Amino acid sequence: MHVKYIVELTEVERESLQTFVNSGSKLARKVKRAQVLLAADQGYQDKDIAELVGVGTSTVYRAKKRFVERPFEVVLDDEPRPGGSRKLTGKEEALLVATACSNPPKGRARWTMQLLADAFVSMTAHASLSDETVRRRLREKKIKPWQHKMWCIPRIDAAYVARMEDVLDLYAFEPAPNEPVVCFDESPIQFIGEARAPIAACPGRPARIDYEYRRNGTANLFVFLDAHKPWRHVKVTDHRASADFAECMRDLADVHYPDAERIRVVLDNLSTHTEAALYRTFPADEARRILRRLEFHFVPKHASWLNMVEIEIGVMKKQCLDRRIGEHDLLCSELAAWERTRNKDGAHIEWLFTVDKARAKMGRAYPKPTQTWHAAA
Repeated sequence: MHVKYIVELTEVERESLQTFVNSGSKLARKVKRAQVLLAADQGYQDKDIAELVGVGTSTVYRAKKRFVERPFEVVLDDEPRPGGSRKLTGKEEALLVATACSNPPKGRARWTMQLLADAFVSMTAHASLSDETVRRRLREKKIKPWQHKMWCIPRIDAAYVARMEDVLDLYAFEPAPNEPVVCFDESPIQFIGEARAPIAACPGRPARIDYEYRRNGTANLFVFLDAHKPWRHVKVTDHRASADFAECMRDLADVHYPDAERIRVVLDNLSTHTEAALYRTFPADEARRILRRLEFHFVPKHASWLNMVEIEIGVMKKQCLDRRIGEHDLLCSELAAWERTRNKDGAHIEWLFTVDKARAKMGRAYPKPTQTWHAAA
């Protein structure tokens, strides 16, 4: 027997459904259910409602039935779908996960869905297992056996801690006006030119560049950053040899901070970052003159994140270098414009990691004293 369901909306329900229909992007099936109920409330017959809304009469019937039998709050929602039963038991899923986390078969670089399915079948009583089942189970566990991430585990020994806390103290305390703290590092860059002229953007069409490009050589960027003032400088060179480093240090002392008595330079452990580089480049008296005003502070090995200039290099690449630049002169002019604007805007890095925070977060990894220590009375 075909039951006839009557839809009679209250003023609140009618207003709620009307608002839902008019409120913008929604699931189409939910909007149509709301339209069906609104039309039924106005007295339209099922056949007329189906034609007006653009659905079948069975859809109209189910929408009205749902309104009568269910609370109004869920009247537009889908019915729960039971779905098929899972093919793998909990233990079998654990076996699949363990296999995906193990080394791939000999001769293969990584696991694939098919390799995992075949390996699973060989270890269980299952006659087959689809790639899609493997994919779904691994996705649930957030496992991607084809993906690798490279990282470096630092050795947190006494030397690491000493250098880390030395640099953090430099950042934490405002230096004397004549003793600035300058972070220094370098970054390579390629000159990438266009094989064909790009097409400019216009209304309705984005800018277009050809996938083909010309490689016009490489350059090196030496980047200086004052740790406490809104100042940075980028120097473009053809190489990053020890002579280039020595000339940067001379520029730092004579050009950028000519009145400073001592310049504390934070830098990494690159082989060219040495006092000897200045003696190989300049006469001994000139090298000594420069080094008397410089004080090198090295970050720990595998801890470049402690060098504040690394953050500035990331900003520079995102704001200025994220495009094709094919010529040396163009690179220099673009970097100079970026540098002037950023210095003029007073941009600076607010460093929040301190010695106290390092001891709180990394205290367990700190080296343990070998002797009993007593505080002075």
